Amino acid sequence: MPDTLPQPGPAAAIHPQVRIGHVHLKVADLDRALAFWRDVIGMEVQQRMGDQAAFLSAGGYHHHIALNTWESAGGPPPPRGTTGLYHVALLYPDRPSLAAALLRVLQAGVPLEGASDHGVSEAIYLRDPDGNGIELYRDRPRSEWPRDAEGRLRMTNRHFDLQALLAELPGVAAG
Repeated sequence: MPDTLPQPGPAAAIHPQVRIGHVHLKVADLDRALAFWRDVIGMEVQQRMGDQAAFLSAGGYHHHIALNTWESAGGPPPPRGTTGLYHVALLYPDRPSLAAALLRVLQAGVPLEGASDHGVSEAIYLRDPDGNGIELYRDRPRSEWPRDAEGRLRMTNRHFDLQALLAELPGVAAG
């Protein structure tokens, strides 16, 4: 490696095709975490390493979420008001799949912390058994994103009607 590296200028940007590939979460109890991420959220276990780690995904990818107890077995969740992960966001391809995810969460009795229409997306917020924040959301098409007169993105924080979302599912009526 050279002794000096060129310094990026203020306009240097990350490659536009970079994506967040996976998230590792420290958990206190692997079986409890799996019961949530596999059985409630619906992720598929790709590999398990005893009671220390599990790698889960959607669609057979090697892993989107990794759960491990390497530094956290039996540990408490981090206290509120401290730094750390705010939430991990799971992007659903459309409203019906987001509605199905919401129904699974509600049927499992997992409490919701909130729901918002951000203009660019519709989002549902909850926590896993270890206190990790989770956002379940779907993006609107870019052509529908709210913009100001100069064309700048203007996200919102409006009420998200979860009953109307659930009504997207066959056999579920809006309440």
